[in-house]
Amino acid sequence: MGIAESTPDELPSDAEEQLRSGEQQLELSGRRLRRLPSAVCALSRLQKLYVSGTGLRELPEEIEELRELRILALDFNKLERLPDGLCRLPHLTRLYLGGNRLLALPADFAQLQSLRCLWIEGNFLRRFPRPLLRLVALQSLQMGDNRLRALPAELPRMTGLRGLWLYGNRFEEFPPALLRMGRLHILDLDRNRLGGFPDLHPLRALRVFSYDHNPVTGPPRVADTVFLVGEGAVERMAERDEPTPRPPPRRPARAFEDEEEEDLLIGGAGSRTLGAPGDSLRALEAAPGLGT
Repeated sequence: MGIAESTPDELPSDAEEQLRSGEQQLELSGRRLRRLPSAVCALSRLQKLYVSGTGLRELPEEIEELRELRILALDFNKLERLPDGLCRLPHLTRLYLGGNRLLALPADFAQLQSLRCLWIEGNFLRRFPRPLLRLVALQSLQMGDNRLRALPAELPRMTGLRGLWLYGNRFEEFPPALLRMGRLHILDLDRNRLGGFPDLHPLRALRVFSYDHNPVTGPPRVADTVFLVGEGAVERMAERDEPTPRPPPRRPARAFEDEEEEDLLIGGAGSRTLGAPGDSLRALEAAPGLGT
């Protein structure tokens, strides 16, 4: 028997029970929803809303009424565009949009100045969305499995960025702007078309660099404190005078709870997994010395 489809404008029958706990959290993931029930947008005190893997095709402009929302999960749906109303959520810190059909982000996306963590992997982005350049407080940006070939020269404006995931795109050359991202802790360029790397010593804060499944013949030049993942990485780290940094846990699940800066990078201790049906979620990769 399949999952029953909710009446379009009504809350699901168990919504009151969920909200009665006082956490101001609503879980709608896994239900069949072509659009968000209008009654959800009337929950003005809601702080966490999970609508993953529902078949959602559109969002109402009225979503802007959720002024207290901190966490919004819309991944693994069928969204082709985002309403401007979503850009008017002043307290939103975590937004999960992976596994949709997005080609671009609204110009007003730059209004999300509280945003700290954005996952937009598995969409159809051909160009880096320029509104992101104005999100100077964003710390974790997950853009894997899109169609990017280049990064804007203005990328270093994103001074808060600590983790950047660009695996599974179409880069043929190492983007020059990355060399000016001196505060970056984690950089993932797996599964691109890179034939070589520049000297990465300018990335002084780097802790993890992943470059596996690229047509390179060896690892890049990095500081001895960087943990490498890719062709020749083990051999390179074995040559170091200093002990090899301990390997990070491989891609722990994403977190939904509000944590400090480094927990945004590694997923946090109390993480909760929501993956695509029949597929494992490619999650944040922990850096040595971060978390457990």
